[in-house]
Amino acid sequence: MPHVLTLIAPAGALDPALVARARTALDALGATPGTPDWLAEREAVDLPFEGSPDQAMAAARAALAEAPVDAIATPAEGRRKRLLVADMDSTIVTTETLDEIAAYAGLKEKIAEITRRAMNGELDFRQALIARVGMLEGLAVAALEATWAETRMMPGAAELVGTMRAQGAVTCLASGGFTFFTARVAEELGFHHHVSNTLLIAEGKLTGRVAEPIFDRHAKLATLTRLAAENGLPMEATLAVGDGANDLDMIRAAGLGVAFRAKPTVAAAASARVDHGDLTALLFAQGYRRSEFRTF
Repeated sequence: MPHVLTLIAPAGALDPALVARARTALDALGATPGTPDWLAEREAVDLPFEGSPDQAMAAARAALAEAPVDAIATPAEGRRKRLLVADMDSTIVTTETLDEIAAYAGLKEKIAEITRRAMNGELDFRQALIARVGMLEGLAVAALEATWAETRMMPGAAELVGTMRAQGAVTCLASGGFTFFTARVAEELGFHHHVSNTLLIAEGKLTGRVAEPIFDRHAKLATLTRLAAENGLPMEATLAVGDGANDLDMIRAAGLGVAFRAKPTVAAAASARVDHGDLTALLFAQGYRRSEFRTF
């Protein structure tokens, strides 16, 4: 069959009865669903089907509306992607690092509100970044170190990067955040590349400015297309994931673009999304079995 619908839930939550409901929904579309192939028991399953991926995802989501199940449809051919470009804040790490830095200046709530609006597409990213960093002028670099000490990886991040890297994929962390953090996250998880913004520092304190050019949504898309070209890959062989409005361009351009626990406007605009699972959902969506997962 030309397409696969992957159903993914938190471990142990994917009851076979839910899978049966999704199959019934596909059958009602005339999608002639095939035999379920479990990638992880009661966690992830593939359902081959005929027809429109968008219609299949919509039908499955409607049938499973109250259940914590994600549904992602992909072409059966070329499911395993050979380039991963991932956002960092609230995607690969659990927090917005700029908001956490702001806590050391007593400005977390104020800056976090600007971040929320920018990530939901309500504010221009560049202007919002300049404004937020400007509020931190004079803050000691020690605040960055303290923030890093409290930064945690998103569940499934190590498996996502490690498994794709082990299978020969190129991996890149592309963030509107800062090199101070992307360099450390890339080293810990095994990303081949990292690109982001640079905070300007003088005499051990933030100057309140960011080095130009600012790494924004256009730069994220450019990074995806550049790395695909440099590695001789068609866009169909790429995977992009993020949660904010500045990720939308690369999500839409990738062969598999995923909105991960995304802001409302981003989730609404992306075809594929993960609302309930962790980052291993992106491996299941590529047809990986849990027994194949690796870490760096």
